[in-house]
Amino acid sequence: MGFQSAITIAEAVRKIQRRELVLPAIQRSFVWNDDQMCRLFDSILRGYPIGSFLSWKVQAETAGQFKFYDFMRDYHEKDRRHSQELDLPPGQAVTAVLDGQQRLTSLNMALRGSYASRVRYGRKDQAKSFPVRRLYLNVLGEAAENDRGMKYDFKMLAEPVKQPADGSAYWFPAYRLFGIEKFGSLMGVLASHGLGNNEHAVTIVGDLYAAIHSEPTLHFYEEASQDIDKVLDIFIRVNSGGTVLSQSDLLLSIATAQWDKRDARKEIQSLVDTLNGPDQRFWFSKDVVLKSGLMLTGVADVGFKVRNFNRDNMTRLEERWDEVSGALTTAAGLLADFGLSSATLTANSVLIPVAYYIRRRGLGESYRERPADRADRAALRSWVIRSLLKPGVWGSGLDTLLRELREVIQQHGEAGFPVAQLEARMAGRGKSLVFTPEEVEDLMAWQYGGSGTFAVLALLFPHVNTRNLHHVDHVFPRSLLTTPKLKKHRKYTEDELGEAIWYRDSLANLQLLEGPENIAKKDQLPEQWARATMSPEAYESFLQLNALPGLPASLDGYLGWCERRHHLLGQRLAKLLGTTWPGQAEQPANPLD
Repeated sequence: MGFQSAITIAEAVRKIQRRELVLPAIQRSFVWNDDQMCRLFDSILRGYPIGSFLSWKVQAETAGQFKFYDFMRDYHEKDRRHSQELDLPPGQAVTAVLDGQQRLTSLNMALRGSYASRVRYGRKDQAKSFPVRRLYLNVLGEAAENDRGMKYDFKMLAEPVKQPADGSAYWFPAYRLFGIEKFGSLMGVLASHGLGNNEHAVTIVGDLYAAIHSEPTLHFYEEASQDIDKVLDIFIRVNSGGTVLSQSDLLLSIATAQWDKRDARKEIQSLVDTLNGPDQRFWFSKDVVLKSGLMLTGVADVGFKVRNFNRDNMTRLEERWDEVSGALTTAAGLLADFGLSSATLTANSVLIPVAYYIRRRGLGESYRERPADRADRAALRSWVIRSLLKPGVWGSGLDTLLRELREVIQQHGEAGFPVAQLEARMAGRGKSLVFTPEEVEDLMAWQYGGSGTFAVLALLFPHVNTRNLHHVDHVFPRSLLTTPKLKKHRKYTEDELGEAIWYRDSLANLQLLEGPENIAKKDQLPEQWARATMSPEAYESFLQLNALPGLPASLDGYLGWCERRHHLLGQRLAKLLGTTWPGQAEQPANPLD
């Protein structure tokens, strides 16, 4: 990468005219207004530098993989706001502008084209509200005092331009200067406007002509590498302006450019809104959807690399979009059925292999409720939750993991979710779902409000139908477990009091209750609430299913009860995870005996 020899404004505009300078799909639309364009020409006439430009020399082989766009020439706010796609001949190399699009587009538009924006209070449905304007310069005087710092009086004016009758100004069509190739012809143009003998007009127009045609003021820093991911990184850095740009937004721009029949940006954003809707309560991003698209359409490399968003891959994604979006929607619904939400889903990437499995088997929404698939859903639910609880599964090496999971599901997932094969492959990648006793101990230390606490409870209590809205509930109401209220029931040592407060928000004092039940329970003591709402048979079943060592009628036995339930939950969790728990050898006495 290095600086090229400086060129004139006219040379740059001619390169645009010949389509030797083009725009890559990652560039945004033209956003400058007419005032910014006029200020740019004020800087040019004053001899101020207007910044350097960054370009990318795209070889023919690379250029054929992506779409490129022409620079805007005639902008119309209502009818023509976006650049036109270029149909480059095969084998043609181009130079793509990475930084400087707005300035170069303004030069091209002001010297070769026009600008039409809606006048104030103009009706959007009337053509007269969008007058076509071109660049003019008052050659008889300078700009009036203004807060924009402009010296010269440039304006975008609609034609025909009416010249002031008192001769206080003369609006010269500055855009005509681009078409005058020889300086000698300039005097004839000035004479045709009656300005040939006006020294001020001749000087100011001559200076502007020289700034356009004679002075090499545009400096291009050209990147020659064909490593398009390096180029994307350069683009992000030079265009960040202090704010980190979203790589997914840039890749989405590429995808949008590659689709022919659908609007990729609209389709993907609509799917994101659906996945995160009120029924699902998630916070999936465009990144997850884009990576899912690569995964579900069989792209070999699912990484966020520009080369993976080439024309062939994006065409395949467009053709299979209905299948991809349907699988993602069903997968998100399943995760919601498992009781997960934005607050409890600790890794959004888990959606991707679930969606791939849904698509692999051609499953639809009926899979979420069909009795025949109950065991398969349970296996999938257990795998999802354990993968969320195991540290490091969805962290580093994600792209490699996703490819491995896809291969296993493709080979073994025809009739059911292949838990054993998946776990074997994951173990081979250093992402085993086998838990050590120490990891069980760590899980048992999780507290109320933690992002993974719901997942632990969902694993502990598989009988809970998480398709219904469930709350993480305190068995003993939190409001009753303050230091003053605990001291009223018994004398605690300082260590015992600290332990009692710790147990208050620990797993030992938590359960899953359906929303309406939890609201009705309020701050009642658990034994009082359960006896009032359940039959004796239901009460005993409730205790067993939720690993509750009875329910004390008061706070007197609270601390001993917590120790007992902590032990029961630790044993249950260790068994579910196929391991042992360090605390299972110590058997606390049942406080209700």
